[in-house]
Amino acid sequence: MQQLRQQQGSTGGGEGADQDAQRQREADQRTSLLQQILTPEAADRLGRIRLVKESRATDIENRLIMLARSGQLRAKVSEEQLKELLGAVAEQQEKEEQKIVVTRRGGFDDDDDLEDLLKDV
Repeated sequence: MQQLRQQQGSTGGGEGADQDAQRQREADQRTSLLQQILTPEAADRLGRIRLVKESRATDIENRLIMLARSGQLRAKVSEEQLKELLGAVAEQQEKEEQKIVVTRRGGFDDDDDLEDLLKDV
């Protein structure tokens, strides 16, 4: 019985290593593909974006990879093209983002009473 548990425990640890290796291979493939589709300046800009907001950089990378795989990219993406893509994504996120507007009603300002008292002094 103990041997079965030990064997199951050892295979369970192997699955974790396999998953880590799979993630590493996927990350390497992403990096390789991004090197193929980005100019060095654009890759540098994307790296700086990653330092500030990793989720935005990952989103842009996913979009670029999708465009490359669908054949919509004819040449390497320049820094200017990357800026345009960033602007388009920012506009889209602003539209999707819900804004809460708080409307305050006038006439309930207690400071007016204080100002009236100070004028009399």
